[in-house]
Amino acid sequence: MHPSLHAHKTPDKAAYIMAGSRETVTYKELDARSNQGAHLFRALGLTRGDCIVIFMENNARYFEICWAAQRSGLYFAAISSRLTAPEAAYIIKDSDAKVLITSHAMIPVARELVPLIRHIGKRLMVGGTEQGYDNWQQAIAPWPTEPIADQSSGLDMLYSSGTTGRPKGVRLPLNDEPIDSPSTLTQLVAALYGFNEKTIYLSPAPLYHAAPLRYNLAVQRLGGTCIIMEHFDPEGALQLIEQYKVTASQWVPTMFIRMLKLPAQVRDKYDLSSLKAAIHAAAPCPIPIKRQMIDWWGPVIHEYYAGTEGNGFCTIGSEDWLAHPGSVGKAMLGELHILDEKGDEQPPGKPGDIYFADGPEFSYYKDEEKTRECHNKDGWSTLGDIGYMDKEGYLYLTDRKAFMIISGGVNVYPQETENLLATHAKVIDVAVIGVPNEDFGEEVKAIVQPVNWADTGPELEAELIAFCRAHLSPIKCPRSVDFERQLPRHPTGKLYKRELMERYR
Repeated sequence: MHPSLHAHKTPDKAAYIMAGSRETVTYKELDARSNQGAHLFRALGLTRGDCIVIFMENNARYFEICWAAQRSGLYFAAISSRLTAPEAAYIIKDSDAKVLITSHAMIPVARELVPLIRHIGKRLMVGGTEQGYDNWQQAIAPWPTEPIADQSSGLDMLYSSGTTGRPKGVRLPLNDEPIDSPSTLTQLVAALYGFNEKTIYLSPAPLYHAAPLRYNLAVQRLGGTCIIMEHFDPEGALQLIEQYKVTASQWVPTMFIRMLKLPAQVRDKYDLSSLKAAIHAAAPCPIPIKRQMIDWWGPVIHEYYAGTEGNGFCTIGSEDWLAHPGSVGKAMLGELHILDEKGDEQPPGKPGDIYFADGPEFSYYKDEEKTRECHNKDGWSTLGDIGYMDKEGYLYLTDRKAFMIISGGVNVYPQETENLLATHAKVIDVAVIGVPNEDFGEEVKAIVQPVNWADTGPELEAELIAFCRAHLSPIKCPRSVDFERQLPRHPTGKLYKRELMERYR
């Protein structure tokens, strides 16, 4: 289970294809270039357990760098290409990285970064050069395409998206297994979704996020082919499924919403019958949206609940979901527990903090306090989400604990209101937050990105409030609606609510 094995077995097979540029990288090319990168890392003095940072948009060199680090026994921290220079510098320093690799497309931020990270021993740039950076392709060119003598397994070191505070680095211990040893995720996707060497996997999201990065690497371990979108486009994604006869894909609910809001004649003109598994995660999916997706694509929709931390994993397929609408499934990795604020177990149907017991251990790098805060006295760990289980053990997410609104002493979970408003024909995106109220402490406010900006105004505000009141209790309904042309949403689907909450405070 490694690209190096497929480089010998199927050298000319596409490991991945860039959807926009159509650049194809074969397994032979991926193996050769990752070997050259590994030699370069050794020449730069990097040894097992050291860290590099990858700060790039989706491009054709991304996986070559990841596999070069993986076969060198290094940690590779893939960070968001949306970060500002100070934000990127924080992670670069926090990760103790010795090498930074960025791209020519990142030049504006890369220039600002140089004086902030002068301690970095080597700075490299894909696709060009800039003062303070050497060219990646030129740097690896002189090195052999055969493996380094001391290959060992490296790991990703990913940072949480920082939606509720400073990003936290998840750094797991390196193991002593060979580089081609199967990972837990590789075994899961093979068993659950049928991933194998025939898989054609569409990846519409940024590669620096945990799920797209890890699932693409899993496909390449198995010898399949990945289709990488540089940027998500709803109709473009449908066209790629038809063009490449995609068998598997991964999405976030906002992508579903944008595809569903395409005109019917656009949605219906593409042949999507090759899809065997359409997986989604990262954010809650409104029940009506998921029903529409199953009606459209068939019972190929799979959902999972997990985090960058890898402390547990829940999953559910279409048929089980239709019998348990709104659920994110049963635990396949780790044992689920729902606890109240005192740490006592909650009965079925009652919300509380979601904990995993007996799952893989993790810690936040150089932050013992944060690690301690997300573990209880029994050693069980939480991602900070609230939810409940039914009598059959199916998990339902209620909201993030940090986003809960307390109005007049009543706990209001904004996710329910967001899920409802997302189904309104005039809404493309929505965030619901608590804002100060003199009498009740907080009141509910909706911030809406409309399908058509011309619709904004008091009439649409009243229409949306009435829509909520027709379906929800008054305490959950917004008292006011503001409109934004674009909500601060992470490309992986997560909403940066912290930005909105701070603005209104």
